[in-house]
Amino acid sequence: MLMNKLSKCVPNIKTAIAKPFSSLINIDHPLAENRLSYVEPRQAWLENFDTIDEKKLGIINLHPEIFAARPRIDVIHQNVRWQQLYKFVSFANTKVRSEVRGGGRKPWPQKGMGRSRHSSIRSPLFKGGGVIHGPRSPTPHFYMLPFYKRVLGLTSTLSVKLAQDDLHIVNDLELPTDEYTFLEEMAKSRNWGPSVLFINDVDIMPRNITVATDIIKHMNIMPVYGLNVYSMLKHDTLVLTKSAVETLVDKLLVAIHKNGKQMEEKFKLSQQ
Repeated sequence: MLMNKLSKCVPNIKTAIAKPFSSLINIDHPLAENRLSYVEPRQAWLENFDTIDEKKLGIINLHPEIFAARPRIDVIHQNVRWQQLYKFVSFANTKVRSEVRGGGRKPWPQKGMGRSRHSSIRSPLFKGGGVIHGPRSPTPHFYMLPFYKRVLGLTSTLSVKLAQDDLHIVNDLELPTDEYTFLEEMAKSRNWGPSVLFINDVDIMPRNITVATDIIKHMNIMPVYGLNVYSMLKHDTLVLTKSAVETLVDKLLVAIHKNGKQMEEKFKLSQQ
């Protein structure tokens, strides 16, 4: 009854409701059934990598939960701060009263001189004595950021890179030559930033791009499992292969829809 009334007002409502999700959003990915319903995917050009000038090879659809997430600047900052601190060790050190030099004897008698009672001139009360509550080295600053904050940091940074047109997708990382000037001219011709981060789905990179990026210090290559927020923000342009995008989408979708409590169990520091 309600459907008949609505169909009079909106003639195409029956076909719109009966239309399957796969036909509303055409995403060429095996996890298409897990995508958000009635949400348009983001699209990006698939570019070639064997010539200096850019050639459009097609359009690739990107998952909206990963490449169209609402950017959380606070979470991105927490990820960057976490990455800066987890490898930082402070070597600042002060000596306590048992470590400073001298002070073996009592400075004056206990009684009879009208002075305060002291057992050693290396007490923190004296100049040249020990330090109270000073820094003791080595002091690690490692802590573990919650799992979902790390995942949200990746999706937020990827979404920001795509929105700012700093994310490019290529078919592969095969270069016709190992001359570093070829890579520099390609970045200049395609209006990439000064620093570029190349992401592939394997950790054994092609020889030509390995040799070229070894000379150019502001261009780096990284496997997809090492992708992180700090490296994406450190480089102006992010270049991913098509296979790296598929692997990244698979991993992040699984991570987003996991049970957070189970995932955070192993990161607890005070386990009983």
